[in-house]
Amino acid sequence: MSKPAPIIPTPSPKPDPAGDDRLRVLLVTGMSGAGKTSALKALEDMDYEAVDNVPLVLLSNLVLPGQRDFRARGFQRPIAIGIDIRTRDFGVEPFHQEIDRLGNESEVEVQVLFLDCDDDELRRRYAETRHRHPLAADRPVADGIARERALMEILRDRAEVVLDTTGLSPGDLKRILRGTYAPNSEPGLAVFVTSFSYRRGLPRGADLVFDVRFLANPHYDPDLKALTGRDEAVADFIGAAAGFSQFFDRLTGLLGPLLPRYVAEGKSYLTIAVGCTGGRHRSVFVAERLGAWLEGLDQRVQLHHRDLDREQGGTAP
Repeated sequence: MSKPAPIIPTPSPKPDPAGDDRLRVLLVTGMSGAGKTSALKALEDMDYEAVDNVPLVLLSNLVLPGQRDFRARGFQRPIAIGIDIRTRDFGVEPFHQEIDRLGNESEVEVQVLFLDCDDDELRRRYAETRHRHPLAADRPVADGIARERALMEILRDRAEVVLDTTGLSPGDLKRILRGTYAPNSEPGLAVFVTSFSYRRGLPRGADLVFDVRFLANPHYDPDLKALTGRDEAVADFIGAAAGFSQFFDRLTGLLGPLLPRYVAEGKSYLTIAVGCTGGRHRSVFVAERLGAWLEGLDQRVQLHHRDLDREQGGTAP
């Protein structure tokens, strides 16, 4: 029986600049300390009008055309607006209502970006900056984080994109945002591929997770232990191991038909996480191979290795 041909995603056509003159509005929210300020700065560098902590009562006045055309009010660029629990009149239900109100405006294209982060890293960031958590004025930071996470869960579910900033450098964050929100970027699906260590938990917001701990482990080879999945010797070791070729063929055979279906459902951002025990060898190699395969399909791809620089030696992964 002949092997069926893979389904290759068809890139979405570029929009006609004259046919879509809507004001693009990106609402940036999420956990306090997860990187909203850095995200707004990155978006500003991408030619967005960036505004932070706009009271909800003023949001519609800022964005909606009202009696005058919004272009005449000086908004020639897309707008990124930061709103979180530190916003003066913040409330989950009022925020929901404002999102719905903006979404019903034919002259406005609104999206919600939710920035998340691992609790341990949030506690570390607060300890390093010595800032007080807004919901923990007289309590431990951990209590404030827990209260905020419960409060923000509904907004997290509402967001078009949930971005986990755990372990991301400002440069990594900027590259991911540029790949997803650059004003002149092609429409369609942006794919974020990350490797990770199971010791440190699953990446938040991952849409698809693949466990590659069954692959041959370079950690037990003295010549390879100190290297990473980016090194040629490790790549040769894993790539030549029994079962890898069949696994990778089936992995790409699974993803090929899924990508155009995500696009058809209106999904703009897909996170694929590849994990092994230590996050240095097998997951890194597979993530690199997967990123290269996706680029070969002309997908917009961002590649990140969450735990690559954290694991140095230690117990056997």
